[in-house]
This record gives sequence, C-alpha cells and structure tokens, in this order.
Amino acid sequence: MQDLKSLPSNQPCHTPNRVIQPDKEALIKRLNRIEGQVRGVAKMITEDRYCVDILNQVSALQSALDAVAIRLLENHAHGCVHHAIQSGNGEAAIDELMTVVRKFAR
Repeated sequence: MQDLKSLPSNQPCHTPNRVIQPDKEALIKRLNRIEGQVRGVAKMITEDRYCVDILNQVSALQSALDAVAIRLLENHAHGCVHHAIQSGNGEAAIDELMTVVRKFAR
C-alpha cells in the first residue's frame, strides 16, 4: 500500500502541512462558536451547575464538533480523494480516508 505522503507534492492534500479548505471561513466561524461553548461549559463547572445541564452542553459540543468533522471529511473526499483517484493514486487515498472514518465510527 502506497502512503499518500510519498505521492508527488503537486497534488492537492498530499502536502501534510498545507491544504486549502474551500469553506474555510464557515469552518472557522463554527470552531469559534464551539470555543465559546467550551468556555461556557468550564464556567458552568466553576459555578457548580447541575450535572445534567453540563452534560447537555457537552452533548451539544460533541454534535458541533461532529458537524465540523463531517464537513472536513466531505471536503477531503470531494477534493483530495477525488483528485487522487483521477491521478491513479486512489487506493492509498481511499485507505487513508477509511482510516480516518473508522476513528469517527467508534
């Protein structure tokens, strides 16, 4: 199995340190909102709020993070994986994608 990091660097997503996200502003906006929610949960704990209320907020945070992850997976599949398949490097890209998807299926 070929590792994606060994593929030519002129292909999108094959430079591990740099990928241009097509909807970067929306993702950053969501993450900033999530950051505020995390601070809110910390404040609830500091203020000794009711456990169920805190757990409800944690559940909302998990859902928000899952939504960001799904969007990133979609971007990766439609961009990086699609390009790799067209370039004849689909097997490695699909293997990498499935490894990431398995992390979310736990």
